[in-house]
Amino acid sequence: MSLRLSTVILPYLRWHEGGRSTWTRAEQLGFHTAYTYDHLSWRTFRDGPWFGAIPTLTAAAAVTDRLRLGTLVTSPNFRHPVTLAKELISLDDVSAGRVTLGIGAGGTGFDATALGQEPWTPRERADRLAEFVPLLDRLLTEDSVSYEGDHYSAHEARNIPGCVQRPRLPFAVAATGPRGLRLAARYGQAWVTTGDPKLYENGTPEQSVQAIRGQVEKLTDACAEIGRDTKELDKILLTGFTPDRGRPLESLDAFVDFAGRHRELGFTEIVVHWPIADSVFAADEKVFEQIAMEAPAQLR
Repeated sequence: MSLRLSTVILPYLRWHEGGRSTWTRAEQLGFHTAYTYDHLSWRTFRDGPWFGAIPTLTAAAAVTDRLRLGTLVTSPNFRHPVTLAKELISLDDVSAGRVTLGIGAGGTGFDATALGQEPWTPRERADRLAEFVPLLDRLLTEDSVSYEGDHYSAHEARNIPGCVQRPRLPFAVAATGPRGLRLAARYGQAWVTTGDPKLYENGTPEQSVQAIRGQVEKLTDACAEIGRDTKELDKILLTGFTPDRGRPLESLDAFVDFAGRHRELGFTEIVVHWPIADSVFAADEKVFEQIAMEAPAQLR
């Protein structure tokens, strides 16, 4: 089974001062998809430049032809399904059907309080996602939607002509808990994981592989509950958050070994962060480009 290689380009560069050239370079290097974070700000980048995900992806769509584009991930922390649906349909149109929506429950970072609310508990985030995803599915597939829920409402929301991709653009659902995995099984065209966060500080790569294997098994069970074959879902690993950290990008051989171990678990796509100097995503750019150009052939 071939393994696709994708990248995440953080939206911290001004478009005419490195932003545009990074996205076009991602296409030149042959990446399958270039994603970006859908945050209002993120961790150590909070006090520096940080641009909106949807406008950035729209600009990227205008300067690329083949590269798929997406979010990793969008969450309900500051999004509403009605307005998000309109933006996604527009982006899908501009890109001629090259958009994937990564979506998850969100966390307790800066996005969680930027609109003035108190951070939601894990249960509250799960409750909102459980309502958000089905409503967004309807908004992207029906011309007119009315809905009254516990957290979201829509009143005759029009979304004509709908997505270029039919019946809608694909969802890549980030989840590790039972409720999120059931959403991925029912609504996802892909599932996303970053591994087990409890292992990041003191775990080993071997323990991480075992933990991710357990996640895949739980996804398989969630699919079986609704009579769906888990092979129908792409399985995406967003790297950088396992105990391996940046080691897979230290050499071509290191990456091929890392990616091969996860391909054996059923993953169809590995996502690496575009190098950013003096950050947790620092990496040798020449090695990074070598991996982009040569690793996919070794992972077929």
